[in-house]
Amino acid sequence: MDNKKIEETVLDILEEVCDDPVVREQPDINLPEEDLIDSLGYMQLLFELEDRLGIVIAPTEYTREQMDTPAKIVSVVKGKAAEK
Repeated sequence: MDNKKIEETVLDILEEVCDDPVVREQPDINLPEEDLIDSLGYMQLLFELEDRLGIVIAPTEYTREQMDTPAKIVSVVKGKAAEK
C-alpha cells in the first residue's frame, strides 16, 4: 500500500474516532489536549488500524506523546508499514 493511501486511511479512521474533520485540516493539533481523543479512542484507533491496514501497534509500543497529533500518527503508521 502506498503512503498516500495509508495517510488517507489513517485520517479517515481519526476523523471517525475523534468525530471531527479538524484532524484533516490541522495535522499538528494535539488530540488529547483538545479533548478529541481519550484512552478508549486510542484503543479504537489501534483496532481500526489493524483491521483496515493490517498494521499492528501494541498499546504500550508508543507513548501518548509519540502519537498525540494526526501527523505523528500518520508517521508512525507509515513507519510500521515500511517494516512489513
